[in-house]
Amino acid sequence: MAQIGIPGLILILVVALIIFGPKKLPELGKAVGQTLREFKSGTKNLMADDDDETGKEKEKEKQ
Repeated sequence: MAQIGIPGLILILVVALIIFGPKKLPELGKAVGQTLREFKSGTKNLMADDDDETGKEKEKEKQ
């Protein structure tokens, strides 16, 4: 994947500002942040569930 760099990020922010306007941009940022937070917590829960199942399988093998 290509690296964007500082000029690329500035260009993306300017285009987003033009498209969405200054009033919608904070709302979009908040929505993206909440979505990423939910995704992160969901993946942590999946990993924890997987670890629990793996531990139970190892206990059954020992018996």
